[in-house]
Amino acid sequence: MSKHVNKVTAAGLIVALGIIYGDIGTSPLYVFDEIIHDKIIDELLIVGSLSCIIWTLTLQTTLKYVMLTLQADNKGEGGIFSLYTLVRRQKKWLVIPAMLGGAALLADGMITPPISVASAIEGLRIRPAFADIQQSTIIYIVLGILVVLFFMQQFGTASIGKLFGPIMLLWFLMLAALGISHITDSLDVFKAFNPYYAVKLLSQYPKGFWLLGAVFLCTTGAEALYSDLGHCGKGNIRISWIFVKSCLILTYLGQAAWLLKNHTGQISHAKTFYGVMPDWFQIPGIIIATSAAIIASQALISGSFTLISEAIRLNLWPKMKINYPSEAKGQLYIPGINTLLFSGCCFIVIYFQTSGAMGAAYGLAITLCMLATTILFSNYMVSRRVPAILIYSFLGVFLTIEVGFLIANLDKFPHGGYIALLVGGALFAVMYIWYRARKIKNRYVEFVRLEEYISKLEELSSDTTVPKYATHLVYLTSANYPKEIEHKIIYSILSGKPKRADIYWFVHVDTLDDPYTCEYHVEHIIPNDIIRVEFRLGFRVAPRLNLMFKKVVEDLVANREVNVTSRYESQQRNNVVGDFQFIVMEKFLSQDNELPFMERIIMKLYFWIKEISLSEEKGFGLIQSNVQVEKFPLIVAPVSKMKLTRIYMDDEEE
Repeated sequence: MSKHVNKVTAAGLIVALGIIYGDIGTSPLYVFDEIIHDKIIDELLIVGSLSCIIWTLTLQTTLKYVMLTLQADNKGEGGIFSLYTLVRRQKKWLVIPAMLGGAALLADGMITPPISVASAIEGLRIRPAFADIQQSTIIYIVLGILVVLFFMQQFGTASIGKLFGPIMLLWFLMLAALGISHITDSLDVFKAFNPYYAVKLLSQYPKGFWLLGAVFLCTTGAEALYSDLGHCGKGNIRISWIFVKSCLILTYLGQAAWLLKNHTGQISHAKTFYGVMPDWFQIPGIIIATSAAIIASQALISGSFTLISEAIRLNLWPKMKINYPSEAKGQLYIPGINTLLFSGCCFIVIYFQTSGAMGAAYGLAITLCMLATTILFSNYMVSRRVPAILIYSFLGVFLTIEVGFLIANLDKFPHGGYIALLVGGALFAVMYIWYRARKIKNRYVEFVRLEEYISKLEELSSDTTVPKYATHLVYLTSANYPKEIEHKIIYSILSGKPKRADIYWFVHVDTLDDPYTCEYHVEHIIPNDIIRVEFRLGFRVAPRLNLMFKKVVEDLVANREVNVTSRYESQQRNNVVGDFQFIVMEKFLSQDNELPFMERIIMKLYFWIKEISLSEEKGFGLIQSNVQVEKFPLIVAPVSKMKLTRIYMDDEEE
């Protein structure tokens, strides 16, 4: 991350408002409506709920994320997978909470846009002219906005992104102004700063504990504070959060005071957020709210693209096509994920239809992500040698809070929460299958000492009786050590019809825990004959091997370390550069395997997913015209016992 991002500047604060706070900033649209739904309004319900909101924002968002988790930056980058890379070498099982958190974030990405946009559009009903508007009409409007939003993703957000900050600044100022205008409606709301009223609500109000499921919606965007650390810097996030939290608490105070003044003793079906608006401001308010909801959705969609690209580089997700619509750092577009999110959002809108029904399903998945972050961050604290008493205190406080929220959110399961869990579970299953299958395969990958085959490769390269396969033959190798090579590569070169080349290149890609490292190392095993190139790329760097390898060759030629001129006499006289042929080894599951039942299922699912995902050559950014794919059987557990008996035919039978 560039140093200027760490500096607190006016521009940095505005950018933070536009990128980070869309989700948590639009929560006032629906939080109180979810809390008071079909309940009789009284002081304990309103003041107790408000106290829960204030202390949730204080403990969960401010203390856990803004003050503590932001400390765990990976070269300035944040997010569940950045945190995982900081601790993954400590314990192997930490990959499970990382995958769980990533899947939960993606599942959340299918509910946030519909609930935010629907809550904003439903404000039209507050106007007499639109009081009788059909729900189907609102659904069409929401779907129309989502269509435009997801269609625009392919063009990038570099230009319109500049508008996000000022619009969100206007949004938060509007929240503060609306809150201040109604605080004096009931000064009892100031009691909410005393946590006693939160405890009283949970312990004395009928089914008060289950209200935590609705209260939790006020902090669902807290994970974005950490995920977007690299875009804004922790200084800008922490300073801007003071402003954002103040605006949020002011608007919640105003909504609570308005409810106590106007709805005490009634069963409320009011749209609280729009109820606090003066009549003359309702249309502008709806427009600003819809803009804020769209920005919240955009930030979450962009975050999903980044999340998947990190998972691909960490080998936790199948390779997918990634486009780069602009030169902006971190700006990427994944068509497959865009389609997945769009389909999920449309399904949510059509299935639930109202923001109230969506709220019944919202929050369950994201609690799992927060629990995963708590587990990973506690291990980060261990790696930094934080005193044990502080680590256990952190775990005790936040596991208690988040497990409480999780249990309360489980009440939403039969009302639609099962959909979020099904989506999150399916995404987690893809990650787990991809990760577990690689572990199974790696148990049976055979490496050999390269030095044992150097003389054979040299002989083949000089043997003019063998037709030349290519001037430069390039293999992608997974061998981490330069002195080793996969047996399958040696077999590909030497066995059957040998592949003679003037220079053999072995290219290895090492994914580093640092996010943006981009460097390479060259080892001349035999000068101008056998060369190994190792790319050391951060987990946020796209492996565009075709361009990267071309740059390496240009550097080597400039340094006179290699001669890439064609060895054919006619072409050599004219200094024609020799051809480069890439060989990609693609596995298929052999029938000659004896695997345990579960591993057999995992491997079958792995190859099915692999079949519909991006190919190896496209995943590494190789041009297809100079790439050949060789398929070979993957025998991870060869059949050990084969009952086959020879029989002899006697003369009579013959």
